[in-house]
Amino acid sequence: MSVVLTEFSDGVAVITLNRPEAKNAVDLEVAKALAAAIDEFEARPDLTIAILTGAGGTFCAGMDLKAFTRGERPSLPGRGFGGITEAPPTKPLIAAVEGWALAGGCELALSADLIVAARDAKFGIPEVKRGLAAAGGGLLRLPKVLPYPIAMEMAITGDPLTAEVAHAHGLVNRLTEPGQALDTARELAARVAANGPLAVRATKQVVAMSANYTDPDAFIGQRRFLDPVFASEDAQEGARAFAEKRPPVWRGR
Repeated sequence: MSVVLTEFSDGVAVITLNRPEAKNAVDLEVAKALAAAIDEFEARPDLTIAILTGAGGTFCAGMDLKAFTRGERPSLPGRGFGGITEAPPTKPLIAAVEGWALAGGCELALSADLIVAARDAKFGIPEVKRGLAAAGGGLLRLPKVLPYPIAMEMAITGDPLTAEVAHAHGLVNRLTEPGQALDTARELAARVAANGPLAVRATKQVVAMSANYTDPDAFIGQRRFLDPVFASEDAQEGARAFAEKRPPVWRGR
């Protein structure tokens, strides 16, 4: 079974992260498969909008930390985490979120243009709890869609935000009952797909550009702060502690 599933119909692509046994955590295989799915979506003129979701009741738990401790990085050059965060599609993308959108999973959701979430879903960038940092766009995009103090609290405590609070502050477009996020996302996508595909694509690009939502220079600029974090002993310790289900022992190096 593929780690990323695709479905195409009526102008809509549905892309499903399919590692439910790992809460859809992203390793290099998933990143490459997701990038390939996005490329197909972008290339097909019969598709106007895509939905990104996760199998098994969880959107995505972020980077596969076990793979990280083996030296694997689930990012692609020029495309970022999951093959998407630094180069989202030029066509609109909806994130349909059930359960957790955590760490890199939250950053995948933030790479979308619209978010539909179940009421009991949660969003979080807990990387600091593992001695890491949200380098896949979380630190860059959250302050653009949330009030600064709320974005900062999420970033430096690592504590999650409920979907209802996220909706109240505009991060989430539609709230649904649990289990209904994908159906509601399909309804929203159908409204978009009924419009002119060239107009929709161009409109998405202009709105994203005006908000500076994906700034390549910002991704480059953050590396001077974050690269030393990922190369640190603390980063390895945080990932090992998570895998071993124990508290980390920080050394500040």
